[in-house]
Amino acid sequence: MIGWTLQQWQAAYRSGDLTPVQAMKQLATRLHDSERALWIHLLDESSLLAQANALTDPDLPLYGVPFAVKDNIDVAGIATTAACPAFAYTPQEDATVVRLLREAGAILVGKTNLDQFATGLVGTRSPYGEVPNPFNPDYLSGGSSSGSAVSVSLGLVPFSLGTDTAGSGRIPAAFTNTVGLKPTRGAASTKGVVPACRTLDCVSVFALNVEDAQTVYRIIGQFDSDDAYCRQAPSRQSTRLPSRPRLGIPKDLPWFGDTRAKALWEQQLESLSRIAELVTVDTMVLQDAAALLYQGPWVAERFSVTEALLHKQPDAVLPVIRDILEPAAQLTAVDSFRAQYRLAELKRQSDTLLTEVDALLLPTAPGIYTRDAVRNDPITLNSQLGTWTNFVNLLDLCALALPGGFRDDGLPGGFTLIAPAWHDHALAEFGQRWQQHQPWQAGATGLDLPAPQTPTTIDDDNTVTVAVVGAHLTGMPLNSQLVERDAVLLEATHTAPCYRLYALANTVPPKPGLIRNEKDGGTSIPIELWQMPIEHFGSFVGLIPAPLGIGSLETVEGRWVKGFICEPWAIDDATEITELGGWRNYIATLKQDGAL
Repeated sequence: MIGWTLQQWQAAYRSGDLTPVQAMKQLATRLHDSERALWIHLLDESSLLAQANALTDPDLPLYGVPFAVKDNIDVAGIATTAACPAFAYTPQEDATVVRLLREAGAILVGKTNLDQFATGLVGTRSPYGEVPNPFNPDYLSGGSSSGSAVSVSLGLVPFSLGTDTAGSGRIPAAFTNTVGLKPTRGAASTKGVVPACRTLDCVSVFALNVEDAQTVYRIIGQFDSDDAYCRQAPSRQSTRLPSRPRLGIPKDLPWFGDTRAKALWEQQLESLSRIAELVTVDTMVLQDAAALLYQGPWVAERFSVTEALLHKQPDAVLPVIRDILEPAAQLTAVDSFRAQYRLAELKRQSDTLLTEVDALLLPTAPGIYTRDAVRNDPITLNSQLGTWTNFVNLLDLCALALPGGFRDDGLPGGFTLIAPAWHDHALAEFGQRWQQHQPWQAGATGLDLPAPQTPTTIDDDNTVTVAVVGAHLTGMPLNSQLVERDAVLLEATHTAPCYRLYALANTVPPKPGLIRNEKDGGTSIPIELWQMPIEHFGSFVGLIPAPLGIGSLETVEGRWVKGFICEPWAIDDATEITELGGWRNYIATLKQDGAL
């Protein structure tokens, strides 16, 4: 059971070799023997068995699967401390995200340690102990969701919940060789979560692989009308990055002297360049936005949570946390508005930056420090860790932290993909591609992960993906028929290597005929994939004249999508142009010859 993914847990239950009761009996012993600093509240065997015995539906998506939650997330009947005993209260109901997971069949095993009031990226700011790195206990585990990340890295649970305001769901992932999914702000409810900055907070997911993180996200990513900051997901979301996406990498990278981190980053870029186009971009706007989080009035949001406690029992709050929060009492409403105006300017600039690439590719952290080093310089080093994380929620972006291999000292180091809001599924799909390209082990267990499952479709109930090969390509005469129907370009790719392309006779504007020819052979033809709202698909098909039509077309990756096909009789007087390498090349030859 140690280091199992959701797929492995589900397979064990389906086979009949294991029951939830048997699993929880075995797991209780391992949990009891685990590092105590991981936990603020660890459930005993009787509590685990009670949850297991209450399960009646083996078809639930998380049937019998254990999980942990950060102790700033409410669990009914268990004190929520936010790593501050004087702040503790006992909620009467589960946080929305916990309720959804339990309804899906998951079994809660405990509440994990964190940097007090989720204020820190180090994992050492807790009266319940410092959470050691599972690869080398002298080093940071990352924070503030330290216990949640390490519980997954050690294989005690296949997934856990953290929170992420400034990087708390990503820095620990990088330091523990786990996946850290920081969803679009408001995609998952924060009802029942102790706020850090309520306007920015996200519930995050740690998992051993991308597929599991995405499964959990789909379960907790439900609109909650009781949470004023929860957002309705748009009916159309991007589900895939292009087959070879343009990923923006920073032209300037502060490593703060960590040459090992720099060397690993360069190795990661070399490997990623085989599956993506890496484009250097100016990321100064991101750093300017990051500076606002702790140097601007958003610290006042954190202060608002602890203000009463700081007045009554200041010593109940750790000195390093007090040093961060207390200056916020001097901030004014004018300061807040000025910062909002500046953020709006930076948001406009970052939106422009993101139109240049399909996603940003950044180091999750600019290095890793020892616990002793952070004790000697707690503010500066913590701040440096947030270099590539602090701006994400301020700019309304989503992020996915991925394992990226190991340094020569055996410590892991990851990178993060960042995209506009509601591109969560697209980042996850590319994350699975990365795992296929460069597999990683299950956290710190040393175990191999099962190969990721390849998505069989990129559509949902509200959209249909259409492959276009000729006059509907971007910049071509009929592309407006797609744009007018709110279709969105997903990617440029190729067909499977069994198609032939023809220029049909007497068509205005010129149109191609695409024929599948497995018997006599063919090649991969360039195409574009467009995602169209399904309500507009019928009117689009109605515009297509004979001999063309819409059928099923196979892409070079083995996916089947709707696409333009041609009736075979039409090629009798057509000109084969397969060898020209696509419709654009054919049109270029017509222009050169003066035929267009």
